[in-house]
This record gives sequence, C-alpha cells and structure tokens, in this order.
Amino acid sequence: MPTNTVLKEITPITDKDCLYIVERHKSEFLFPLHSHRDYELNFIENGQGVRRVVGDSVEEIGPYELTLVAGNELEHAWEQGSCVEPDVREITIQFSPDIFPDILLNKSQFSSISKMLSKAGHGLTFSVKTIMKVYSLLDNLSSDTEPFDQYLHFMKIIYELSRAEDSRILASSSFARAVRDKESRRVMKVKQYINDHYAEDLSLGMLSSLVGMSPSAFSRFFHLRTGRALSDYIIDIRLGNAARMLVDTTNSISEICYSCGFNNLSNFNRLFKAKREYTPRDFRTLFKKTRIFV
Repeated sequence: MPTNTVLKEITPITDKDCLYIVERHKSEFLFPLHSHRDYELNFIENGQGVRRVVGDSVEEIGPYELTLVAGNELEHAWEQGSCVEPDVREITIQFSPDIFPDILLNKSQFSSISKMLSKAGHGLTFSVKTIMKVYSLLDNLSSDTEPFDQYLHFMKIIYELSRAEDSRILASSSFARAVRDKESRRVMKVKQYINDHYAEDLSLGMLSSLVGMSPSAFSRFFHLRTGRALSDYIIDIRLGNAARMLVDTTNSISEICYSCGFNNLSNFNRLFKAKREYTPRDFRTLFKKTRIFV
C-alpha cells in the first residue's frame, strides 16, 4: 500500500494564459516533491550543489541548470542538497500542454518540439553548452513587458532546446509511467513484453523468438534502434520498478529485489547505487523526507 502522497500542485496558469513566468533570488529550496499537469521549464543559476529530483533520478546540479518536465504524474523537486550559495537565481516557466495541440505538433515545423516534449515526460535536462545558446533569451524573459513578445521569445527558447543533440533523459520509463518516442514494431513488442514480465527470467533467445529473429541478429537490431544493449534495458526497467516500489510501498528491500527480477540482493544493491547514486535504503529515506503526508 502507498505510504505517502506527493503534493499535487495547481499552477497559477489560467484559461486565458499561455504561460506563467516567475523569477526568484533565493538561498533556500523548500518546496516539496510535487507534480502538476502543466509543463515546466526550470532554470537555475549559481545553484551548485542543489539536488534535483525528477522521478527516480537524483543528482546534484552545477552552476547552471535547465530542465524540462512534461509528465503529468512525474514527481520532481529542487532541494537544498549541499548548496550554500547566498544568492541563487531561479526562473520557472510553466505552460499549458494546450498551447501545443496535436494538430500543431504533427506539422513538420514542430517535429523537433514534438519529440522533445515526448522525452520530457521523463524529465529532460540540458547541457551548459545548450543553456548558453538560450541564456540571453532566458535572462530577459521575465522582464519582457509586452506579453506577445514574451510568448515569441519563449517559443524561440523551446525551439532551440528541441534542436539540442546533447539533452539527457532523467527518469526511467518504468518509474515515469510515460511513453517515449515511436519505435520499430518489433522493438515495441519486445519492450512491452519486458515491461509486463520484468520479474521473470528473460533470455535473449526467448525475446528474439517473439519477433522471429535469431538472438545475434535481434541483439544487434535492438542496439541499433535504441542505442542500448538489451541487457542494460532490462536492468533499467527492473530498477525503475524497484524504485517505484521503494517509494510507493512498505515492502522490505529484499522483497522488492526478488519481486523485480533480481536473484541476488548484493547485486541489486550494487546496481541500484551505480545507477541512482544512492543505495535502495537511502533512496527510500530521501523520498520519505521530500514527500508530503495528506
């Protein structure tokens, strides 16, 4: 049974607004783990050491941070972490999914934005190099006095970010409960099987037979289409489900380990820390601290 509930934020955007922009200068990050329907682009300057939590991704940020969150149920927060800076600048842009209707996203001019928003369902963070490309636009966005100019500058930012080749997805797909980009039918079929049967033994031979390919051919095919080894994908799906169970249940770590397809507790702990930077126990403790009881 779930032990606690993430704060469900109602953003300040009204039916008459396209977006909401606020700039703050702060020394403390106190807003708890939360989720909301609207999309959010969050920029932080001079916040080295602040801890970013997006789904089951937990990382300390550097001097510049820019992350896009587009998942309706994707928990996220920026916490104090080890940051001791007295003046951290934060610009938060929240915008309704309605400003990007499907009829628009299906047009060729919006193809890169459509792909980016799909990825952002898992949280998407951008490199310093990309941040510098849009810095001047971000820097002046909150001070724009003309709403239409503000909107145009925002759209320019979104477009430039959608063209970035070095953005990075944060939360695992099994934790974020979101669907990623469209893929080959054979890859999708195998991924769906893994999602449904991750707790069971999954062999390359058995998975390749699902799509009528030899093990060696499917292994190469999967890597070519996804950029990942099949074994790594299976581990990530299992770890994502384990992270979700650590957050949402009171099951013991040992129970979670074996119910997610791992057959060795030590190996589970090692893999979890390598991927999440926290042990399963510390990860559970972190989420208990950042969640709100209702």
